[in-house]
Formats: sequence, C-alpha cells, structure tokens
Amino acid sequence: MSLTDSLAYLTADLPGIAGVIKQRPEDFLVEEQPLYQTCGEGEHVFLLIEKTSLTTTDIVINLARAFRVGRNDIGYAGLKDKHAIARQHFSVWLPDRKDEAECIERLADRRLMKILWADRHTNKLRRGHHGGNRFIIRIRNVQPTDVIKAKQIIDRLYAQGVPNFIGDQRFGYRQHNHILGRLLLQGEYQAMLDEMLGQPIDADPSNMQKARTAYDRRDFEEALKHWPKHLRFDRQALDALRQGKDPQQAVKAIYRSQRDFLISALQSAMFNSILDRRLREDMLTKIIPGDLAWKHDSRSVFAVDQEIADKENAPAGRVPSLEVSPSGPMWGINMTRAQDTPGEIERQALDVFNVHPDTLAGVGDVHAEGSRRPMRIALRDPEVQGGSDEHGPYIKLAFVMPRGAFATIVLREVMKIPANQQQPKTPPVVPPPTVIITAKHQNKTPTTN
Repeated sequence: MSLTDSLAYLTADLPGIAGVIKQRPEDFLVEEQPLYQTCGEGEHVFLLIEKTSLTTTDIVINLARAFRVGRNDIGYAGLKDKHAIARQHFSVWLPDRKDEAECIERLADRRLMKILWADRHTNKLRRGHHGGNRFIIRIRNVQPTDVIKAKQIIDRLYAQGVPNFIGDQRFGYRQHNHILGRLLLQGEYQAMLDEMLGQPIDADPSNMQKARTAYDRRDFEEALKHWPKHLRFDRQALDALRQGKDPQQAVKAIYRSQRDFLISALQSAMFNSILDRRLREDMLTKIIPGDLAWKHDSRSVFAVDQEIADKENAPAGRVPSLEVSPSGPMWGINMTRAQDTPGEIERQALDVFNVHPDTLAGVGDVHAEGSRRPMRIALRDPEVQGGSDEHGPYIKLAFVMPRGAFATIVLREVMKIPANQQQPKTPPVVPPPTVIITAKHQNKTPTTN
C-alpha cells in the first residue's frame, strides 16, 4: 500500500475517473521550464536532454563518463520521473572548449537519451534553478465521456490550489524510505541495512526474495549475485559488506545524494501527515494565527496573527487569489517553526514518526537541514481533452506546476484509485535505442504536439 493512499482529497465530493497511467513512456511527458536563458559563453556546457525510462542519476553518470569529469561537476535543477519521457536541463563544467565536441560525440552510443540542444553559460545549474515543469499525461482505460468529470476536478484544483502532497515515489518501491531516513539520522546502521536489504515479502520478485533471504543469512556474495543491477544504491552497501566492511562503512558507501534523499523521505512523510490533517480540518485554503504564510512569488514566509489572517483570508486578500498559502515543515535543525495551533500540529508529527527533535541533528556529517514548503500550489495553464489513438481511448491532461510539486498528486485527485492500481500491469513499452543529436543555439524550449 502506498503511503499516499490514505491521504485526504480536496475534491472528495467529486467522483474520479479511474484508469491507468504510464502504459507507454510517451503517455507521460514532462518538460522542465528554464529559469533563465543561457548566454552563449562561460565555463559550463548546458544541455537539454530528452531521456526515456532513465533516472536523472543515470544521466549524470553518463555525462560524467562522457565528459571525463566528476559527478560533482554535473549540475541539474531537479529529479525527473524514470517511467516517462522527460526533457531536462544539465550543465557540465568544461572550461576547455576544444574538448566539447569530442565529449559530446562520446554520448553517441548511449541508449534512450538524446541531446536537443547545447550551449555555454557562466554558472553551474543548481537544484531549484528551473521555472517549474509542464506535464502532458494520457490516462488510459477510461471512458472518453469522463472528460467532463476530469474537467470538474481540474477546475476545482485550478480555483483552490492543489494540496502539495509529496508523491509516493519519494518513498521507494517498498514505501519505507522514510524509515531508512530515520535510522540513518539515528546512526542505527545495522538496523538500516536490515530494513534496506533483508526481510523479503511476498510482493518481491523471485530474484529479490532470493537476494534478501541470502542477506538475512549474511551470505552477501550470494545476495549480490541476485540483486538487480538497477538498484545501484542497495548494491553499493551490499558490496561493501561483501568486502568485510562494518555497517557504518557500508552505509557510507552509498552515494551521499541517496543518503540525503532518504532523509528527505522522512521529512516528506511528516509533511504529508501535517498537510493531511490541515486538509481534513479545513485549514488548507486559509491561514490561521501562528502560521508561517508562504508568499508564492518570493518563496518566503511571514508570521501570521489574527489581524493578518483576517486581512489575507478576505475576498480581496492574497489567500483566495493563491498568492499566499499556509506553509508546512520539512523538519530540520535550521527550520523556522510555526506557533500556536499550527506549531502544535507540526510538533505532533515528530511523535507520530518516532522522531525526537535531537534526532534531526543526526550523527557525524549526516543531519536534516530543514525548510518550509507551501501546503498548496497553483495549477497553471490546465487543459483537459478526451481522445483516441491506435492504442485506444484516453483522457489527456496538460498543466504546469512549480518546482518541487508532484504531477501524481493531480492524477490522484482525478483518478481516485490507489497508486499501485494506476500503473500498468505490464512494464512500459520501451522504444528502440536513440541516437544522440547535437545542435547548438537552436530553439531551447521545444514544443510537444
């Protein structure tokens, strides 16, 4: 069961359309919106890459090898879904221009990725440096006439904002990344490895059951033999154990970016629980005293008292216009805390997830930094269409969301079925390998039909 299945709906009174997503990669397209244009000069090569059925980390590894640089020399603005076609920007630190064409040529034999354009810029692309994402999604196995139901839901989300839940993909295929994050912060390395690598369940494929069973009996070499190649972070820890390293060393063998991701999963689970309560208690589409209100234009917060709440919640205020929303915690040591009722709701989430405030400081160089996150976000430029193609009928949704927001949360409201039932029962059809196409200074915002 997905951690998001039990969360409340903003459109609970409107029936969903069910259906299936991601039957094919082309049914789920995401286009990253640039925050700024490249200037044509500088030490960094900017690339717009179209990837199919690959993770952002897969692309980083390919670029690091092709350009013969470290992974830290690769920049990107955000993570993109693996089971999709995603157009995403990357930067590569490459001061020497004479190597550029040769390095790009090395990518010609890579599968399922192509370069749409390349240009130079003065700075590295960093996390959050994009203007949002445009999604174009086809929902299959639906009645075309249900486009009316879908539009009613989208109209409500457009008017009131989308609950900014963090999608179930943050929690991993076993939906336990938040548990791993807590154990990591607590320095319980053996327990973390046991949770990550052992304890087979019936839902595991046969090779995973063999691998986890082998781990449980501490046969690390046998476990590694069966462990899927694409689960590289699990394999990093497992290989360290095979070499005789202790649990702490095995955990540190996992890429730092993945360890940070696990901590983010814990923060995300607590945020979702707080947002769920606010939504159920009718405290999402208004701000209340004690809140830290989020200004969407500047991504900053300000404290709310009764006078401010009355002013901003009024028809002429900034809450109804989606300029201001309540914020929630991505719990961490340097996070500004809400007060009064909102602050108490936020504090109680720590107890629900068995996290003591001191735990957030972590152990060694591992800690939860903390930040604020808006509890709702605006849905921009929405489109809803019904149609049919050679694969059958579909309902197509298109919309733009700000960075950090999950399209699956919109789909959750529209479809209203458990997350695991939204996915096709057979793997997505993967197109044949693509050839890299390089083109400097061409149109930097390709459109989609």
